[in-house]
Amino acid sequence: MSSTLKVHSELKAQVETFRAQITSEAEHLVASVFPQKLLELDNFVKEPILNVADLREIHSEVKIKVPEPIVFTNSHDGVDTNTKKRKLEDGVADGNCQGGTNKQVMPEGMLTCNTKLADLIERVKPEIRALIEKCNTVKMWVQLLIPRIEDGNNFGVSIQEETVAELRTVESEAASYLDQISRYYITRAKLVSKIIKYPHVEDYRKTVSEIDEKEYISLKIIVSELRNQYVTLHDMILKNIEKIKKPRSFNSEALY
Repeated sequence: MSSTLKVHSELKAQVETFRAQITSEAEHLVASVFPQKLLELDNFVKEPILNVADLREIHSEVKIKVPEPIVFTNSHDGVDTNTKKRKLEDGVADGNCQGGTNKQVMPEGMLTCNTKLADLIERVKPEIRALIEKCNTVKMWVQLLIPRIEDGNNFGVSIQEETVAELRTVESEAASYLDQISRYYITRAKLVSKIIKYPHVEDYRKTVSEIDEKEYISLKIIVSELRNQYVTLHDMILKNIEKIKKPRSFNSEALY
């Protein structure tokens, strides 16, 4: 019984074409695109938009007015006790309570997000996506270069596996940056909802500003990390390119 797995010649040719395409694209990424991207991101980090001295410049006011308090008098002249009680109960149901607390007022129109941060996020997101896609291509290239499993002479293979692991880690970290952006929007939305419900509580408004400042700092760190990851991957692959492309040496054959 033959142990060879037969593959249709046409399919085999298509697979080889795919491998050649991945090899060409990945080598171009490592040799040209990675250094180009790290320089672009280095310039991005130095732009004024990511170097605001006073973080109050990126604040976005939540335009919800504090309504005037409703005050109930203690006069009993001409007012039925039961009628007064019903009015008080209706006031509580509408969001009021005794003592002149503010009534909940829904804002007119749509409450906009922090447009300064939203614009910055829209610049950063394509860079995150590009890193994920490029890492995936280079990872596939290195994986296709891994030879069949054999006993001994696997030092080069271990370098290939280490490179794949590093690329996978960078992919995962970049994907987490996208999750972080989503969490920022949902956290801010919940805080703004609290402001709508409790417009007289200043702490919620302060927290929105703090969340915006935190996200601004995080975005600058993300851009710096994207740049650093391009530098690291470019350096790592170039230093080990011989072992990555040819993991096993055949010098032992010269002994016989």
